[in-house]
Amino acid sequence: MNSDVLTLDDLRAWKPGEPPMRLAVLGDPVAHSLSPQMHNPALEACGIAARYGKIHVRPSEFREALRLLGSLGFIGVNCTIPHKFAALEAVDEVAAAARRLGAVNTVIFRADGSTEGRNSDGPGFLRTVSGEFGRSVRDLRILILGAGGGAGQAAAVQCAMEGCRSLLLANRTREKADQVAAGLAGLPGGDVVRVVPWESGALRGELDGVDLIVNGTSLGMTAGDPPLVPYDALRPGHLVYDMVYKPLETPLVAAARAAGAAAINGLPMLLWQGVQSFEWWFGREAPVDVMRAGLQAATGWR
Repeated sequence: MNSDVLTLDDLRAWKPGEPPMRLAVLGDPVAHSLSPQMHNPALEACGIAARYGKIHVRPSEFREALRLLGSLGFIGVNCTIPHKFAALEAVDEVAAAARRLGAVNTVIFRADGSTEGRNSDGPGFLRTVSGEFGRSVRDLRILILGAGGGAGQAAAVQCAMEGCRSLLLANRTREKADQVAAGLAGLPGGDVVRVVPWESGALRGELDGVDLIVNGTSLGMTAGDPPLVPYDALRPGHLVYDMVYKPLETPLVAAARAAGAAAINGLPMLLWQGVQSFEWWFGREAPVDVMRAGLQAATGWR
């Protein structure tokens, strides 16, 4: 049995180890995940005799893997790409927020054998903004780049649910942003949503009226990626949140810091999503400092 990444075959011939694995992240691929580096120190700090691991599960294997994990006494799992949508259909009950987001990334195995699906993208986003910037989303004027799906869409939904001051959505395919905006109607902040073209000139004209800039795309991971916004329009009052964390200082984060703005990469989001999952699984406050230290040791993040 590979101690780093397990497979469905490992679950079929289960050997739990000591302490026993009772939590995991399921993905395809999954070897890159940093979740064990924050969850295992947290489990140890809380005196919980359990281990968090990584399980490589192909899409065709997901339902069987979920059934096996429930029978093996697992407490819960996180689901990453490409399983968030399959998890929505596979669990017995879906929390209202996860249903609205259209994806499940946290599964809770209940004592009665049933499963509940939740989504930590929205709560993780809120806790990132409050924990790292010391601000409430309700008080902010927000621009989300890449709002047409995934984490960007989740952030947009959460901002509208919280009733932010204003919400601008930009997406390479405008029709997707339009669809997200239409779906926000009726939420507390749904009447302050606008879709703006993802063009340098249009964004330049909007940035003076924005407090928080969020990158929900993968742009910035690869050298030569185009600028997300006109970097010379960034100013000290901006808060910049780039969900990318490889590299640790993306071009957007570097440009924001050079302009005197407060800026963070995607690792705080990973942290606060993990904190939220931990608290759902155990019904207790997570040791945030321990989890942060685990990620810092694994990545060099400061």
